[in-house]
Amino acid sequence: MRFASSAEEVNRITDDAITEADELVDRLVSATERSWETTLAPLDEISDRIERAFGSGAFMGYVHEDEDVRNAARAAEARIQQWAVDLVFREDLYQAVSEFASTGSAGSLSSERARLLEFTLRDLRRAGHELPPEVRQEVRELTSRLVQLGVEFEQNIAEQKDHLIVTREDLDGLPESYIQNLAPGDEEGTFKVSMAYPDVIPFLENARRRDLREQLSFKFNTRAAEKNKPILEEAVRIRARIAELFGHPSWAHYQLEERMAKDPDAVQRFYDELLPPLTEAGRREIAEMEAMLREDTGDPQARLEVWDWRYYHTRLRRERHGVDPNEVAEYFPLEQVLDGMFAITGEVFGLEYRPADVATWHPDVRTYAVHDKESKELIGHFHMDLFPREGKYSHAAAFTLIPGRRLPDGSYQKPMSAIVANFTKPSGDRPSLLQHQEVETLFHEFGHVLHQVLTKAELVRFSGSSTERDFVEAPSQIMEHWTWRPEVLATFARHYETGEPIPESLVEAMVEARNLNIALQTLRQAQFGIFDLLIHGPGAATIDIEEANRRATEVSLLPFHEGTFFPASFGHMLGGYDAGYYGYLWSEVYGDDMFSRFEAEGVTNPKVGAEYRRIVLESGGSRDGMDLLVEFLGRQPSNEAFLRKLGIA
Repeated sequence: MRFASSAEEVNRITDDAITEADELVDRLVSATERSWETTLAPLDEISDRIERAFGSGAFMGYVHEDEDVRNAARAAEARIQQWAVDLVFREDLYQAVSEFASTGSAGSLSSERARLLEFTLRDLRRAGHELPPEVRQEVRELTSRLVQLGVEFEQNIAEQKDHLIVTREDLDGLPESYIQNLAPGDEEGTFKVSMAYPDVIPFLENARRRDLREQLSFKFNTRAAEKNKPILEEAVRIRARIAELFGHPSWAHYQLEERMAKDPDAVQRFYDELLPPLTEAGRREIAEMEAMLREDTGDPQARLEVWDWRYYHTRLRRERHGVDPNEVAEYFPLEQVLDGMFAITGEVFGLEYRPADVATWHPDVRTYAVHDKESKELIGHFHMDLFPREGKYSHAAAFTLIPGRRLPDGSYQKPMSAIVANFTKPSGDRPSLLQHQEVETLFHEFGHVLHQVLTKAELVRFSGSSTERDFVEAPSQIMEHWTWRPEVLATFARHYETGEPIPESLVEAMVEARNLNIALQTLRQAQFGIFDLLIHGPGAATIDIEEANRRATEVSLLPFHEGTFFPASFGHMLGGYDAGYYGYLWSEVYGDDMFSRFEAEGVTNPKVGAEYRRIVLESGGSRDGMDLLVEFLGRQPSNEAFLRKLGIA
């Protein structure tokens, strides 16, 4: 695959893909006979053309260092999304698929082909083809507007360039390695703390200046607020209107039709079961950190604030368990972590990783070919773009660039994926040293990559991580468990200077500290899901978005930070997780349950790994997530492992 290196190339790739897709649609709708080959096979071909165009062109909007290329790529992504919206609203496509569905050959379809017909009919129904024409037109216009809003929302987040100016004295508590990685300020002797995670999180964890932690927290949680708040408000109104047009009580009811939960009542029951014991435990955790704060400040009325909890959490880890995140990071140089991750997953899933010398979009990017260990067959490729730079996507994510699928000649298209993250860059003779939470993030995103690359789905629609939204995180949640196993860490965690393995006592302390303030951290995750449910679920029409933000913050047990509006940079709300953010915790239940089988039979057991690869990873979305869970577990799934991890079983 050749990646676009100019705005003109992005536009050409997008133009060509849309032109080819239009030609395929024209042939589809004008076919005189209705069969799999004339009706649904072209839809899979179209999906492939569009996804590959995204991978080589529009994807550059997330990663390219040239602003002109990023702008062109974002516009290209909007065009692609709009084209897909227009496609599903076409009356002639609805007629063609409906005609095929009524034939005997459609009734004889099986496996993925039958599933594609079922899902396509559902897509067309959800586009309003069973509604009156004027209502369907309104749905189309509203859906197109959502595409525009999503692009604008993400672009506003990417383009924000705010920072906190500090002096060396202001950085009391931060290690020298952190300071060396900061950009210099405009005045001599000053530094810029950017809004990138490698700058923000260590500062909030270690900076002794409470007032500066507050300032940074304020800036971080007001990113793009002025531009993105009205965008989010409009998106919420549009979604509610679409749901109303389909006769649904809320957008959540409309969206969850395609997910495991099926209806928002199931999500609410999930939270109702989880929140009471977490709240009780969270209050105890806050009280302990608040006591430390009051001792530090001399103020018996001081409250633990959102800009305090990471700092006191870090102090507790250091003082109670002897776990200093900066000391721990010295045992996790990026290269060794990658070697360890490849060794573990290679052993468990029967894989080999080989560096691949291919042209990419930036010198920081590294590429690997994935081979089956036994057959030596090439399976696919993935890229890793791991360091922050201006204008780059600011979170961590995995992207499909080429989907795996069965080609007409019977061969299999080799998939390609990419991890995009923002870890600390090497500086001088000091390598990139990962905080343990960054190690977790790397393993998590690599779970998505394995899901995407190891797919054996026949059709693009079900390739890789194209599963139910509330199952898609499970294959990544399971990966995080390996970063907490002492016997696993001992294989690759070595000091970057001495090469000494991480001391057993430190690993034991890390594992012991894993559950430190876990209730509070889980409540913060629940806060985001509750906010999502408040603005998209039953009663959303009567709640102001500011009020929803405040009510969701109450779940976290921390006071609301006046003047902030974190949802303005909550990209998931315009990035496909709307009415679905609960899926992170929901999927964690399934990920923990699946890992319980590894715990019982061996955490790096290749036999269990082979079954997991075959049943879960290779299947992609070709079967319902629940069916995959039941087959792999040999029983109905349970939340026991999840609750046990949280200490509330």
